[in-house]
Amino acid sequence: MKEFDRGPRRDFGPREMHKATCSECGAECEVPFKPTAGKPVFCRDCYSKRKKF
Repeated sequence: MKEFDRGPRRDFGPREMHKATCSECGAECEVPFKPTAGKPVFCRDCYSKRKKF
């Protein structure tokens, strides 16, 4: 038995991506969730910069 065996892996297939505009830099990007009005969305670069703080 593997040290971190958590049961069978599930394959849900490819994620559905949604187009969005980054709230910080304004770049077009795709996110794996449906953006909600009023909530900020960040591109990969801006998200990783914010995550460091």
